[in-house]
Amino acid sequence: MPDLSHVPTAPLLAAGLVGGFALAQQTGVRPLGGVAMIGANALAARQWYAVGGAPLAAGLTAAYWTAMGLSHPLARKVGTWPSVLGVTAAASAAAWVLADRRSR
Repeated sequence: MPDLSHVPTAPLLAAGLVGGFALAQQTGVRPLGGVAMIGANALAARQWYAVGGAPLAAGLTAAYWTAMGLSHPLARKVGTWPSVLGVTAAASAAAWVLADRRSR
């Protein structure tokens, strides 16, 4: 298995949120999108824990899932893709500022 310990988590979160949404939308199977999101979160959380311990891992995990939850009501106002991209940008920026930048 490849060593993913140095993969930046911001693009990983973006792949999880955008990829999970696209996968669910294309297949019509929402749980499949959730699996993609869980996978991205699991990989990222390991790195967050290494950088800042349990508080950072828990906080960024909460931000990630909150972003997904907020995308639903936001989508009613701005549309689905703008909503997904907006919350993805926010969650990924938080990961970069709080974890990725520190791990360099």
